[in-house]
Amino acid sequence: MDFTLSNEQRSWQMTARKFAEEEIRPISLERDEISDPRETFDWEIIKKGSKLGFRTMAVPKEWGGHGTDFVTQALVMAELAKADSAISKTFSQCWKWSHLIAAACSEEQKRRFLKPFLEDDTFLLGKGISEPSAGSDNRLPPDDPKAGLKLKAERHGDEWILNGEKCFIANASVGKLFFIDARTDPNAPLRQGTTMFLVPRDTPGFRIGKVFNKNGWRFYQNGEMIFENARVPHANVVGAVSGSDMKTQQAGDRTGGDLFGDLELAANALGVCDDACGMALALARTKKQGGRVLFEQQAVQLKLNRMHLLTEALRSFVMRVAWEHDHKVNSANAGLAMNFSTDVIQEVTELNLDLHAGAGVFDRRADKLVRDAIIWSHLAGDSVQRMKATRRLGK
Repeated sequence: MDFTLSNEQRSWQMTARKFAEEEIRPISLERDEISDPRETFDWEIIKKGSKLGFRTMAVPKEWGGHGTDFVTQALVMAELAKADSAISKTFSQCWKWSHLIAAACSEEQKRRFLKPFLEDDTFLLGKGISEPSAGSDNRLPPDDPKAGLKLKAERHGDEWILNGEKCFIANASVGKLFFIDARTDPNAPLRQGTTMFLVPRDTPGFRIGKVFNKNGWRFYQNGEMIFENARVPHANVVGAVSGSDMKTQQAGDRTGGDLFGDLELAANALGVCDDACGMALALARTKKQGGRVLFEQQAVQLKLNRMHLLTEALRSFVMRVAWEHDHKVNSANAGLAMNFSTDVIQEVTELNLDLHAGAGVFDRRADKLVRDAIIWSHLAGDSVQRMKATRRLGK
């Protein structure tokens, strides 16, 4: 397995590295420390990154995008996350749903929505799944029709009327187009009774509620969606009515749309770990304690060794998964890499913070990395996600 990068892949990596160092890192702590969660977002960084292709790089070339492969996407995510994990995720969130548009939307829907997405530097994408009372049912859908999401969609002629709520939705307060899962058959289990809709931001009856005030990933906007007789045209149904959500997720599996989320989190974690390792090594080389630099102390060397060992193991896992996606290799590695990234990012960032604290140094960035890493427990490392990854082993 040859992981030598092509000239194109290296070019994207270098462009992302330069942008991360010159544009993202200088604003990272400033945005993180703003108290109002709505104000942490910065449109200027999105516009600048969009002009370089970081918002649309996953759109297929035949539709006007860059059509980058998964190895390139992993490289760019890691480079951007090295400067700020939440800003990297804001860009890659658009790649995830670009994959789904390519996999599951009709030709007419692609023409209607991809063109404005490609032309508008402020056009962000999102997907509404989570709800206040659904818990983890949507990750491992049960057979009980009463379980799972409750957002209801009823057809009236050529329109669907949506009523209900979504919560913790990524890009909710800043996105312009959302994939929304709704129950169209309340008497059927989630897998058979769900339909996916394309819902633009200006849909009548659809509004954004509160933006959640998080401890980590503060730049990344997670908000509440409220549907009060929201009117969505039938032309915005993705796939078939009822059961289409599961079919589109399977289509996403085949093209990387769903499994991309696993690679996305693992690659993002890799960037954070690279940053933490760099910080810890710089501290050890420059900070003196007891008359000698920290790097000469055995306890410090062991911590640095552990940090770099875990980070390089994660890098190998991420690149293998990206390579497998590009070569359409069917394996459980994506889910396993996502689970592994949870353990790695949290241990590495905590070791970095320990080294700084032990040296009597309070570093705001070291603290931020730990707070950002906590999010992996909710997105990638909880018991449900680990069970999902394990179940793929049997397929």
